[in-house]
Amino acid sequence: MTAPAIDVLAAMDDPQLFGPWFRRRESWRAWRVYLAALFALPMTADDLALYRECTARSEAPSAPVDESWMAIGRRGGKSLILATLGVYLAAFIDWSAFLVPGESAVVAVLAADRRQARVIYRYCRAMFKRIAVLAGEVVRDDDEAIELANGITIEISTASFRTIRGVTIIAALCDEIAFWRTGDSANPDYEVLAALRPAMATIPGAKLLAGSSPYAKRGELWDNYRRFYGKPGPVLVWQAPTKTMNPTVPARVIDEAYERDEVAAAAEYGAQFRSDLESYVAREVVDAAIVPDRHELPPMSGAAYVGFVDPSGGSADSMTLAIAHRDRDDRGVLDVVREVRPPFSPDSVCEEFAAVCKSYGVRRVTGDRYAGEWPRERFRAHGVDYEPAERPKSDLYRDFLPLLNARRAELLDLPRLASQLCALERRTARGGKDSIDHPPGAHDDVANAVAGALVRAAGAADALTTWRRLGA
Repeated sequence: MTAPAIDVLAAMDDPQLFGPWFRRRESWRAWRVYLAALFALPMTADDLALYRECTARSEAPSAPVDESWMAIGRRGGKSLILATLGVYLAAFIDWSAFLVPGESAVVAVLAADRRQARVIYRYCRAMFKRIAVLAGEVVRDDDEAIELANGITIEISTASFRTIRGVTIIAALCDEIAFWRTGDSANPDYEVLAALRPAMATIPGAKLLAGSSPYAKRGELWDNYRRFYGKPGPVLVWQAPTKTMNPTVPARVIDEAYERDEVAAAAEYGAQFRSDLESYVAREVVDAAIVPDRHELPPMSGAAYVGFVDPSGGSADSMTLAIAHRDRDDRGVLDVVREVRPPFSPDSVCEEFAAVCKSYGVRRVTGDRYAGEWPRERFRAHGVDYEPAERPKSDLYRDFLPLLNARRAELLDLPRLASQLCALERRTARGGKDSIDHPPGAHDDVANAVAGALVRAAGAADALTTWRRLGA
């Protein structure tokens, strides 16, 4: 990496460069100290004190840092900083010594989805359009990528390990990594990072920058915080509440959040990892229950099948059906899963699911107790009775877990099922009662139907075992 003609802090001060985005210099003081640490720039005694407060380290880095993790309170300004770093690394540093003729390199903007990634990307586009010295460097600009004359492209990428293979990356800007979720992986952040690092391996000075407000004590953000926070070395971990990073956020907003829910606010604005959340089930347990390459089982004569439905109105969530039976060893066996994603006609899906149920001899299904009366009416119209579950899904998950742990359940090899099961969270409420549900912004439609079907199947098996023991 060739040293830039201007350092990032000077560029932030220059009214012809990044200055218009950082007019209130004092409100960006904490971020300036962070950037000084990232690029090993000089610090004052006050800067060093703030650095120690946010890193729990005693000494500032003596060389630029190539990997950094930021646990920052919400509205702390991390998206703008990541965008500034993306533009700075793409336009102000010469990477040509590490690229063969014809090879291009990428500044990848990654988030849980493209909408989230566009927050950073829009900042980048605005900078290239409004900074005169940079505008002439743009050779292509659209909603997905900004291609520069120097062969560097800033582009949006979703958090998928498949989309970032085969490219050379000089910087990865990972936004809100604590909340990454995908439908094809139980641990998307681990897999994405495993794909990113080789893409950066041939570029000395390439930077992996990940920022997020903290959430549960799991995933890459937590793992790197646990391993590197407060420890000297090549990975810089920075943890700071909203008010430290952005003192312009009204104190009233933060105070009201703490009054509503102190634990949630401590994560959102205090940058603390939540202590009231645990993983529902380990990936190893789910993997042990999956029968490899089994995607569906045909109906078998003599099997007593049960069905469970997670209804949906057709606009937001998927509607799912799971059918299961008990085998001779009293294990619950998952036979079939159907998922219809929105948008869809609920009546058409009820008709489709009813036909699947009849093919397995299921004339009565159980479903989510909060769905209201319409599933009962529509399934009945198609020849299948629908009964609301006696207990909420949190209780179903609680009953399902022992079946998984004891290997009394056989699962189909369905990535979305494994993903949703592994993403489930056990939360402890203020009264001490646990609840189990999907994390914010995620879904558990498939997991809910499967848990309901297998708990019903295993429940029937338990009743049969008791009947046999009594000699009936």
